[in-house]
Amino acid sequence: MHERTVTIAHLYPELLNLYGDSGNILVLRKRLLWRDLRCVVNEVHMGDKASLADADLVFIGGGSDREQTIVCDELRSMQSELRSYVEDGGVLLAVCGGYQLLGHSYLMGDEEVRGLSLVDLYTDRGSPRLIGNVVVQSRICAQPIVGYENHGGRTHLGSGIEPLGSVLHGYGNDGTSGAEGCLYKNVIGTYVHGPLLPKNPGVADWLLARALERRYGTAELPSLDDAEELAANRAMLDRLLP
Repeated sequence: MHERTVTIAHLYPELLNLYGDSGNILVLRKRLLWRDLRCVVNEVHMGDKASLADADLVFIGGGSDREQTIVCDELRSMQSELRSYVEDGGVLLAVCGGYQLLGHSYLMGDEEVRGLSLVDLYTDRGSPRLIGNVVVQSRICAQPIVGYENHGGRTHLGSGIEPLGSVLHGYGNDGTSGAEGCLYKNVIGTYVHGPLLPKNPGVADWLLARALERRYGTAELPSLDDAEELAANRAMLDRLLP
């Protein structure tokens, strides 16, 4: 019998699923099941009355500017609940457009769109788009994080906000600072698509460990045979880093 359950809230998968972002949910589900832990995924769709009362992990994927604007309008109805969840140590992963939504504002064309203000950051725009493979060294996992980025946004972190990591290859938040993503309490924001988690099992396990610790008071995760995942990670590193 399963003794522990992790409940994942997947926000607006019908709109936020660029570059296979829903694959992150598949990875989280499998890594729990392989450990004989139960996983429940609650998809939140447009018009749903969402609640985070039972959520252990929230996922917000990436979308186009138009889709981000639609979702942001919807998310504002649960802004207070999201803020309470984050400040209480709730685990949240936000990718690309979802990452931009975490901040105070982002630019869509010449229009400034109000974000959720869950993390002290904001996003303006620049040219050219920052496109290509990316490698990030982060304290949350032993292996560098690898993936793909494609964004016109330039994200700027507040003075007290830690980046997810340092860029070893690619552009990251703004193409100049050398920082990628954000790490705030148990929140990860990142521009890394691909999807993020299949080639970066350490990131997946960081999220799951934080979720289990918050729910059950222990972050213990039995080890898995990650030979294939780490081989995919290493193949990218060997190709991208001298």
